[in-house]
Amino acid sequence: MKLFRFGNIGEEKAGVLIDGKKYDVSTFGEEFDKKFLSNGGKERLEKFIAENKSTLKEIDDNVRIGVPCADPAKIVCVGLNYADHVKETGLKQENEPILFLKAISSLTGPFDGVTIPKDSHKTDWETELAVVIGKKANYVTEEDAEDYIWGYVLHNDISERGFQTERGGTWDKGKGCDTFAPIGPYLVSKDEIPDSNNLKVWLKLNGTLVQDGTTQDFIYKIPKLIAYISQFMSLNPGDIISTGSPAGVGMGMNPQRFLRDGDVIEYGIDGLGEARQEFKAYK
Repeated sequence: MKLFRFGNIGEEKAGVLIDGKKYDVSTFGEEFDKKFLSNGGKERLEKFIAENKSTLKEIDDNVRIGVPCADPAKIVCVGLNYADHVKETGLKQENEPILFLKAISSLTGPFDGVTIPKDSHKTDWETELAVVIGKKANYVTEEDAEDYIWGYVLHNDISERGFQTERGGTWDKGKGCDTFAPIGPYLVSKDEIPDSNNLKVWLKLNGTLVQDGTTQDFIYKIPKLIAYISQFMSLNPGDIISTGSPAGVGMGMNPQRFLRDGDVIEYGIDGLGEARQEFKAYK
């Protein structure tokens, strides 16, 4: 099942992709929130669609698509989770997974555009597979971790490298700027992604392919990450875990190439759809 939310910012309604077409399921009466994810929402929605498919309204492709997950409580990110990305950045890989949080205020839709922050000179891109949690997880074992996954979303971990690495403290200050967490277009249930360790990850900058990786190159695979993170904090329904990015970011180029006003990135992951962001300087 591929779910999405559509409409103006703050007024999004529920939608579902069926046979490649977008349909309005707002009359289902539920948001794609933590209650839906943790309390049998998928089964209720499947029943609703089966009973009402002939009357569902198709949505025009020009309608805005928003963040597919309603009101996630937190975005937990994993740094340096691909060996080729570690090498290109020159950053130090730790003995355990590197974790940081992105601010919820950084959430934005998959086509809404990204604002380059004030005083930024090193805004960068990172296409990532993100996991959406379906039930509360504390001290989860690696063997049981799959049971806590509801599904997956496409995420771009937009980063300001100067804020991240040159201004002291944690990485968070370079990761949580407004619009720095575009999510979507779809929230994809895990049954549609049978092997999360074999997905193509790509990004084009102004039409030129610069990221061309695969989740086969994870250093820490998703069950390991869920188990590890749950040792330090509760993971609740709707929480998002972003699993890192392959090589091909601007920081790793020679010479380095950071984002400028008017730049466009297009990116995607197998089974999760594609997104596009135009970058505008802060005014």
